Amino acid sequence: MNTIQTIKLSQVVSDFLKEEKKLFINGEFVSSTDGKTFHTLNPANNEVLADIHEASEKDIDRAVQAAKNAFENGPWSTMTPLERGDLIYKLALLIEEHKQYIAEIDSLDNGKPMSELLENDLPNAIGQFKYFSGWASKLVGQHIPVNGNFLNYTRHEPIGVVGQIIPWNFPFMMAAWKIAPALATGCTVVLKPAEQTPLSALYLAKLIQEAGFPKGVINIVNGHGENTGSALVKHPSVDKIAFTGSTEVGKIIMKEAANTMKRVTLELGGKSPNIVLDDANVEKAANGVFAGIMYNQGEVCSAGSRAYVHSSIYDEFMERLVSLTKDVKLGSGLQSGNTMGSLVSQEQKDQVMNYIELGKAEGAKLICGGKALDQGCFVEPTIFADVKDDMRISKEEIFGPVLVVSKVESEQEALERANNSAYGLGAGIWTQNITRAHNMANRLKSGSVWINCYNATDPASPFGGYKNSGFGREMGSYALENYTEVKSIWVSLD
Repeated sequence: MNTIQTIKLSQVVSDFLKEEKKLFINGEFVSSTDGKTFHTLNPANNEVLADIHEASEKDIDRAVQAAKNAFENGPWSTMTPLERGDLIYKLALLIEEHKQYIAEIDSLDNGKPMSELLENDLPNAIGQFKYFSGWASKLVGQHIPVNGNFLNYTRHEPIGVVGQIIPWNFPFMMAAWKIAPALATGCTVVLKPAEQTPLSALYLAKLIQEAGFPKGVINIVNGHGENTGSALVKHPSVDKIAFTGSTEVGKIIMKEAANTMKRVTLELGGKSPNIVLDDANVEKAANGVFAGIMYNQGEVCSAGSRAYVHSSIYDEFMERLVSLTKDVKLGSGLQSGNTMGSLVSQEQKDQVMNYIELGKAEGAKLICGGKALDQGCFVEPTIFADVKDDMRISKEEIFGPVLVVSKVESEQEALERANNSAYGLGAGIWTQNITRAHNMANRLKSGSVWINCYNATDPASPFGGYKNSGFGREMGSYALENYTEVKSIWVSLD
């Protein structure tokens, strides 16, 4: 195992880690009002990376008022859509220029491998800002033919100040998913990163300054959910909350937002099924199912954590699946060659290990993995077989590298068991029959369905859930609906 001391960081990141980590409010880095701070840790070795200023209720008010002033009175409110789009695109180019540094920061703070950050997280984040920069000048309403001698048309107007709360599993990428569409519509933002992974958002703040955004347009306030996040949700001048995280917290936010009639969009948990039919390409399906759960250490809301495999190929499939675990190189995300990093925290490691013990107690067959390393927050890739639908490991989100596999006898059985879940975020189908695949995709109760692939995303394509997985969509033109109000205007022509 390697620790931070044995890995050569870029000088830029080394210098950044030594800087005082303040709040970013009204275009400036400022101390928290009460001086309170908290640690952020490197989960590969549980060493302290930095002390972070924690936003109090007063700090949230400062940030919200800055965002409100920027929205109502600042230059942001008078910029043309094209000018806003140019600024967003400039930020995309700065992120592209700094992507190596951001990847190092997120690998340190989150634990994931550098390869995943440079191949997925950062290109996706850059793509968000590039994609939505183009939408800034293309938000149009309708001319509606109505009865009587009237001109009727609609305008799509920014909703106002948006509070955005993001998770720790994709720290920088989730910030991009939230900020980019909000800026494109003309909203202003108060972003609260997860307390476990605040560093890359603060680095983003430096790039926001460099890009030249007007003061108050984007504010970044670090802190814990029960204090900082709660104050943001409750603030009367926040017009909308966008949250990505657990279903449990999403329900709390939804209830609290009702008190001030805030708009809310929620991207929540999942227990997504991966269905492998009898005519599937076994090797391709096994590789896809494995990646669908083990990518990002299983810390993915849409992870394909339930596999339903047809009995006729079950043995061959399981043999291939288990063999893939042997190729996993578990270790520090900053060391080249490692393919699986640590979980984000000791708390998350304990939760995953508790579920593994629960699965064994429930009678599921542990066929590989199931152990944690002594150092850091590492858990082996783990596979359970002979899993029944009433087991908790089949029903509850584990959020770690744990796959539960069940044998099915028919397409109909697989479909019914896949839909028998409180969640509906993602689903996968593996088959050589494309007609069969489309028919099944239509019947799956899921916001995304992947056919002979898994977890593919693109800034232009929407992402979100059914049922307890939330509502509203990230990415694509659909995300713009989260941040706009529609106004109908009538003009008498008499």
